[in-house]
Amino acid sequence: MISTVTKLPNARRRIDETDLCGWIGQAAPGDALEYYRGFLALDTFSQAQRLTERERAELVRVARRAWWASEQKLIHLVQRRHGADDYSYLAIARSKPKHASASLSSLLLAEVA
Repeated sequence: MISTVTKLPNARRRIDETDLCGWIGQAAPGDALEYYRGFLALDTFSQAQRLTERERAELVRVARRAWWASEQKLIHLVQRRHGADDYSYLAIARSKPKHASASLSSLLLAEVA
């Protein structure tokens, strides 16, 4: 069950990869973060021209990091449809494994190495 959904203020509608990692590191199980609102598959496609190149590149990084965190069993990824081409993409924090031997920062460092 989702306990809270964190949304950014309207002045800053998009989060970056660092924001996502910070949230994952401190989120309690069940907390949710709306990490993007739009149509991810279309908005990451450069020919769509719905975002600037810089915004699109950061969105790709955020989406890849969210997928990676899901694969590491740190979060669940879900989407909520609001209308045509309008979805909320949510990261929901999972319970930390009791036998977890690695912190988020050590997982990120291992990925870079």
